[in-house]
Amino acid sequence: MHSLGDPAQSDLTARARIRDAALRLFAERGIDGASVRDIAKAAGVSGGLVRHHFGSKEGLRDACDAYALDRLMRIKEQAVLDGQLGNPGFLPATHPTILLLYRYLARAMVDGSKAAATMFDDMVELAEQWLAKHQPGQSDDPRAYAAVLVTMQSGLLALHEQLSRALGADIFGPEGHLRMIRAAIDVYSKPLLSPDQAAQARSAIDQIQARRPSGAAKERNDG
Repeated sequence: MHSLGDPAQSDLTARARIRDAALRLFAERGIDGASVRDIAKAAGVSGGLVRHHFGSKEGLRDACDAYALDRLMRIKEQAVLDGQLGNPGFLPATHPTILLLYRYLARAMVDGSKAAATMFDDMVELAEQWLAKHQPGQSDDPRAYAAVLVTMQSGLLALHEQLSRALGADIFGPEGHLRMIRAAIDVYSKPLLSPDQAAQARSAIDQIQARRPSGAAKERNDG
C-alpha cells in the first residue's frame, strides 16, 4: 500500500498510519530520537496498538526499512521501465515522497546498527537483481558493480551535510535535491574514462592480480 504522499490520511489502515508516522519521525530525529509514545501520538493511536502491530520499536524500524526500499524501487521502476520520466507530472508528484525517504535512509544507514548493515546488504541484492534483469553484461563482476553503485549512491545521503554545503542548498529540499540529481545524471551519462583508458586500467589490474598468487604464497611461506 503506497500511503506516503497520499492526501487521504484518514483512509489509511492503523498499521500504515503508524509506519508513516514512524518513518517521518525517524527521518527527523533518528531512530533513537523518536519514542514509541511519540510515534503513537503522531499516528493518533495508543502505544499498545503500535506494539500490537510491530512488537517493538525495532520491529517498527524493520518495517520502515523494508517500506522505504520497496517504495523507492517502485518509483524507479515507474520512472525507468514504465516510461514515466517523460511524464511532466510524475516527478512533481513523487518528489515529496522521494525527499522524505532519502532523509530517512540518510539517518537509518549510518547508525551503526545491525539493521543498518542488513539494509545495505538488501540494497546491494536489489541492485544486483535489477542489473541482471534489466541491464545484463554491465560488468564481469556484477556483485562488486552493484555494491560499489549502492555505496556511491548512499554516500550522497551519508554526506548530505557536506554536499548541501558545497551546493549551497539542502539536498533534502527541492532545490538542492534537483541540483544533485542533475549532476548525478551527468556523471552516469557521460563516462569519465574513454574506452581505451578503461581497457588500459583493466589490463593494469589484471597484471596486478596475475602476480598475486606467487606473492601470496611467498607471504604464507615466510609466515
